Order: sequence, then structure tokens, then C-alpha cells
Amino acid sequence: MISTQQTARFRLLLLYLTFGVVTTNAHAMETKGTVPFYEDKTNLLVYLDAKGDSRPVRSKRDWQKRRAHILENMQLVMGQRPGKERRVPLDVQVLEEGRLPRFIRKKISFAVEPADRVPAYLLIPNNLKRKAPAMLCLHQTIAIGKGEPAGIGGSANLHYAQELAERGYVALAPEYPRFGDYSIDAYAMGYDSASMKGIWNHMRAVDLLQSLPEVDDRRIGVIGHSLGGHNSLFVAAFDKRIKAVVTSCGFTAFPKYLGGELTGWSHPGYMPRIATVYGKNPAKMPFDFTEILGSLAPRPVFINAPLHDGNFEVTGVRDCVQAAIPIYELYRSSQSLVAAHPDCGHDFPPAVREEAYRFLDSFLR
Repeated sequence: MISTQQTARFRLLLLYLTFGVVTTNAHAMETKGTVPFYEDKTNLLVYLDAKGDSRPVRSKRDWQKRRAHILENMQLVMGQRPGKERRVPLDVQVLEEGRLPRFIRKKISFAVEPADRVPAYLLIPNNLKRKAPAMLCLHQTIAIGKGEPAGIGGSANLHYAQELAERGYVALAPEYPRFGDYSIDAYAMGYDSASMKGIWNHMRAVDLLQSLPEVDDRRIGVIGHSLGGHNSLFVAAFDKRIKAVVTSCGFTAFPKYLGGELTGWSHPGYMPRIATVYGKNPAKMPFDFTEILGSLAPRPVFINAPLHDGNFEVTGVRDCVQAAIPIYELYRSSQSLVAAHPDCGHDFPPAVREEAYRFLDSFLR
């Protein structure tokens, strides 16, 4: 039997083989030094003022100051979020189309920036009588990429785009860089991390969903497992058009990620600056998932965090939830933050998926 630690190492190896080695320019890695650094990332009820003095978070306005610092610190690690200069018309092209009993599945591509098109599967329920809610469905670390959530291969437990389409949601499953049909080099395109390239592509995917006549643009959520689980959090942090989040096996607090060894987060598939600037040291990191989770408040978030996940240690997930709860309470929405802890490994079992879908229904249907 393969141990959970061996599974974690295998996933890391697969990502290294997928992305190869990236060299970085030391000068380009220098950080601004103007964004406040928070040593304690578990206490979200404080913010640092312009003088660097600690102030209590007593109101939503106070929290927005801390939240702004969280996004700025994420960009110190990921690189700056692109601006309007990269936004181009979506120019959606349908490559294949198939009608299934309960939905139409289209293989498409869409433009996200100059000279770059993202492949995706778009699933539209049959016989829609009114505008439907929509879900952005992000895949895990698997060679077929978008094909797995769309139900074409991989694990049946991760066919969530197909299952959501059968449930009446419009579902869009885009490719992450260097998976499936999408063999681009984010660094050659000027990005400082694949994570930020993913954020930009996924924000453009929200643009696409909002452009569809079948979609109610006020009811869009995101779901993902593993690689897709943390990418769901990343894009939701930067894009408030996303109204609900389901993250499966996607995170733990950095100090509890494989005992604080952040190599897995620093390879080219994620954020190389974690190694080149921050020495793979959790204590030096400008952000943590405690803060990302808090940044989503008061939006609904459902977390699948199995008890035996060898990648994302469950007590670190609980640490993140505990840190975020005061912010949800500030918004009087503590019922919107839910965590399930199935007795399994790095997986998204049927009972928990059904619980997640009912959670989404309660906010988006």
C-alpha cells in the first residue's frame, strides 16, 4: 500500500516533471518592502496602520484595511495581478460538441490575453427555462486536466463539473498551465508565478460565464480539488464576482504543510519566489491560508479536509478555519463557513460531494 507521504511526494514529482526547471532573475525577485508584514497570521483581528502600529479590527471598514494587505502580500509572492492591458475579447471558439442525456458538453477555447487561448469544457444543462447558476470547475494535478471534472476520465469522485451540470448548473472546466491541451510557459509571458497566471485565466473564465445567455451572472461559484482546491481560493480572493467556494483537499497552514517544508509550493507550477525570496520558510512568508480564508468573508465557503490527507494536514486546516471564524462573525455569517472531515485520504468522496452540492444549492439556487 502506498503511504500518504509517498503520495504527496509523487504529486510533487509529477508537477516537477510537468513544469521543468525555471531560472529566476534575482533583481526581479526583490519585494517592495512597503506592504506591512504580519508575523502572526492567525490573528486577523488586527491591522497595521501607516506607521506600522497595530490597530484592532472592530468594524468591516477596519477589516478591509487588513484584507487589502493580504492581497498585496499575496502579490509579493505571486507577482502582480495583470491589469487592463492583458484583457482582450474572449473570442470563444467551439471545437467539439456532444449532447448527453442531461447536458451539452462543448470543447472550447477562449482568449485570455494577447496570443493566449485557454482550452476548456463548457457544460450546459438541457432544457433550461431560465438563467441558471454557474460553477467554475478547476481540476487537480492530472495529465488530462479539464477532462477529469468534465467526466471524460480520471477519478469518478472528481467528475464535479459533470455532476453539477446534471444538477442544473452551467459548468466551465478550464485548463491550468502545462496540463491537458494547454502547454504555455507562464514565465515567458512575463508572469512571476504559474499561480498568478492561473488567477488571471480563471478571472477571464468568470468573464466568459457572465457573457453566456444561459447564466445568471449574480450566481457564480467555484469548485476544485487539490491543485484546483487552492486555485479556487486564490481566484475567489481576487474576484468578488465569485459568490460561493468549494475547496477540496486544497490547503493547510504553511507551518503544517509537510512539517513546514515548502518545497512543494515553490516549484514552477506554483510560486518560485517562495524559494528564491522567502527561503521556503513559513515564518518569512508574507501570507498564509489563514488570511486567504478570512479574505473570502462573508461569502460561503465549503471545505473538504479529510482526516488522512497526506498533502494537507487536517489540524492545519482547522487552524485556518479558527482564524477565519472571527471575520465571518464580524459579518454575522459564521454559518457560511463549513468544513467536512471525512475518514479518508486525499479524496472527495460521494457523501461529501453531495453535502457540498447542497451547500451550493442553498446559496446559489
